[in-house]
Amino acid sequence: MTEATKDAATDRWPDEAPPRRAIVTGADSGIGRATAVALAAAGMDVGITYHSDAAGAEETADEVRAHGRRAEVARLDAADAPACGDVVDELCERLGGIDVFVNNAGTGSSTPFADQSWDEWRHVVATDLDGPFVCLQRAARRMVAAGGGGRLIAVTSVHEHQPRVGSSAYDAAKHGLGGLMKTIALELGEHGITANCVAPGEIATPMTDQEDEDPSTKRRPGVPLGRPGDAREIAAVIAFLASPEAAYVTGASWVVDGGMLQMGPQAGSHLTDDEWRRG
Repeated sequence: MTEATKDAATDRWPDEAPPRRAIVTGADSGIGRATAVALAAAGMDVGITYHSDAAGAEETADEVRAHGRRAEVARLDAADAPACGDVVDELCERLGGIDVFVNNAGTGSSTPFADQSWDEWRHVVATDLDGPFVCLQRAARRMVAAGGGGRLIAVTSVHEHQPRVGSSAYDAAKHGLGGLMKTIALELGEHGITANCVAPGEIATPMTDQEDEDPSTKRRPGVPLGRPGDAREIAAVIAFLASPEAAYVTGASWVVDGGMLQMGPQAGSHLTDDEWRRG
């Protein structure tokens, strides 16, 4: 590439300042922790929320500070809407603003649809959809008021796109969150705010009972890459979406699943019994 070509390419990039302040919900472990650290490595101060693991959140904060960045910690219960939005506002105040908001906190269940209780349904949907709506809205309002654009990123799941037996509430909430983010992209684009999802497959985290396990040692024959993912592989995609280089990416769902979603017809033709019906 010639120098003239480099200059021309640089001139085409929007004149966008690098983000300086981010909030990551559910950052006490797993994908949330990896994301907070990745954003700190990219030069951001980070607001860290947790639900029950205060010690884990402080460990994440220590990792953020090891990158020379500021960390602020607060407890947030995503199922407690609209109160969870007040926590987002508080962290925005403590950070001095907000450039990137990552909705990572979530929960799930493994109850068949016909057996699902109303209380379990409401808890999952409140945590995975109601709370994210409130938190994303609070962050978005501040971005609009500040006038400097911003990044809204939701960690969904491959089940934003395809269902799983026993996950009716989770599937419904993640489908809903994906749709919400697309609408946000349409409505807030005029303010320079992008909205995207990252949809992980199986990732070696506490949520999949694989805390501190090396995913390369796990065999997953039904996944083209043959293994679960690492939380840092999700965080890397989130960090890209938070960067100025992703300024023209919005309304998208980035599937990071080792090829899992491509296996529908292939897996369907190779199943030899009905065990899959039991989840």
